[in-house]
Amino acid sequence: MSLVQAFGQAFDNLPDPIGDANKVVDNTPDSIAKALMSRPQPGSTRKGSNPVLFLVGNSTMRNGTKGNGSNGQWGWGYFANKYFDESKITVENQALGGMSTRTFYTDLWPAVRDALKPGDWVIVSIGHNDSADFFDARRARGVIPGVDPDTMIVGFNQRTQRQDTVYSYGTYLRKYISDIRERGANAILMSLTPRDARDDKGKIIRKPQTEWAAYIAAIEGVPFVDLNERSGAKLDSYSEWKQHYHFLGDKIHTSKFGAEMNALSAAEGLWESQNPQLKPLQAMMQNMEPQKYSPTPHPSSLTSERKPVVFFTGDSTVKNADKDDDGMWGWASQAFTVFDESKITLVNAARAGRSTRSFIREGLWDKVYNSLQPGDFVTIQFGHNDICPITDQKARGVIPGTQDTLHVYHMDNDTYEVVYSFGWYLHKMIDDVREKGATPILVSLTPRNEWPGGKVERRDASYGKWYREVVEQTGVTFIDMHNISADFLDKKFAVKRLSPDKEKAKEQLAAIKQKAGDQYFKKDHTHTSKLGAQMNAQSFAKGLRDAHHELAKYLKR
Repeated sequence: MSLVQAFGQAFDNLPDPIGDANKVVDNTPDSIAKALMSRPQPGSTRKGSNPVLFLVGNSTMRNGTKGNGSNGQWGWGYFANKYFDESKITVENQALGGMSTRTFYTDLWPAVRDALKPGDWVIVSIGHNDSADFFDARRARGVIPGVDPDTMIVGFNQRTQRQDTVYSYGTYLRKYISDIRERGANAILMSLTPRDARDDKGKIIRKPQTEWAAYIAAIEGVPFVDLNERSGAKLDSYSEWKQHYHFLGDKIHTSKFGAEMNALSAAEGLWESQNPQLKPLQAMMQNMEPQKYSPTPHPSSLTSERKPVVFFTGDSTVKNADKDDDGMWGWASQAFTVFDESKITLVNAARAGRSTRSFIREGLWDKVYNSLQPGDFVTIQFGHNDICPITDQKARGVIPGTQDTLHVYHMDNDTYEVVYSFGWYLHKMIDDVREKGATPILVSLTPRNEWPGGKVERRDASYGKWYREVVEQTGVTFIDMHNISADFLDKKFAVKRLSPDKEKAKEQLAAIKQKAGDQYFKKDHTHTSKLGAQMNAQSFAKGLRDAHHELAKYLKR
């Protein structure tokens, strides 16, 4: 086998990347010139005498020159600053798509190196593009696989139009480390992000570059974080469906979900390292404790052992102000009226104004996900805010329906976001709950105080249809609160037929709406009074009993 053949198997050969907002496609001289205008000037983020953490990598760290997700793909470097106290250190993402250890070192590294000051930090995590031709006219980014310091290839570089020498992967890492030390800064090597590819045992394939980077780190005495293994292990624990949506467009570039996961893995690797060299950097880190709910035992509990927890998620119909007897109430605030709290703990995690999309984007879902333990339950009830404008300030609209689809939207605030369908977001929540060994329960949205034809409004042709499609797709338990509560309201207020006189019919409808509103709704046609919240809680309990669901055994008798 030739060197080039072996080399092609050891590294990833990637298709041409998608051109970004600046029309930058690869590392041609013209593209690099545009990239330099989009990436921050090296060292420009420094605050006073504070250190800077420089990130060196490729498109898995910064996707596109701006790194703003305009093509739906994100690099993890965009989210790395979340884990560092900006009053103590700034994170500067100097990565660029298409770069190899070699081309970054020759084309971009000199400016970064010159910006380094004593006490700075540099994370080097690069290598996805280190295969390909050594001296071709377009990229000339290939390196020799392995860590041999004495291996080199000399030839004429058509891209740079000059004689060039190519070294091994390990030699380039040594060059970065040497330069960083000369400037009095601190080097950290990280392995590469994993690909969306599984071996014959169903596990994410681990990268050979990991061993090479770990070896160089050990020989040179610098900290090493195995990002490939950390993120790979997380992907292994996910369903195959969830694994796939952490990538977008191909099997290597990440969606926002994947980029955030890799950023967290990188931060965890630094935070949990026992290498004493990292103590100063660890002292500048933050947000390393995941947000969780800590349910407090109910006074009626007979034991200090942890009881199962039921987490209620949703919008203002699930959790509202919930404090003024004459105000608006969400039904989960009244869950205590149907559940025996000596047997189960109730946590109302819903938030007013949220849709499936915004509940996930704002981290509210993550807080539930992080809190889950086997045996817990999660109710998932959204819809009132989901079919809203997609790109406005609230950014909560979703694609109608349940198809496994997505679209990149340019938001009104000049950011980009990948938006999925209503059913996709529900599927994600259901999948996440099951991953934790807990039980998801899909709940249809509460009925509104609208009475077309003299009977309460039923949205079975839209949301009802979508809920049932999700049930068919996932097998999740479904509690149709919408129709259970609607049946109750119809029995109390509906009329069999309206007057043929239009004006009288209008008066009839207004009277029905007024009566129902006086008792079960508050201020508008969507939000419930305290009595209305209790009605919906009773509807939920009825649905559990009718379904003979496991959660029903925790209901009051």
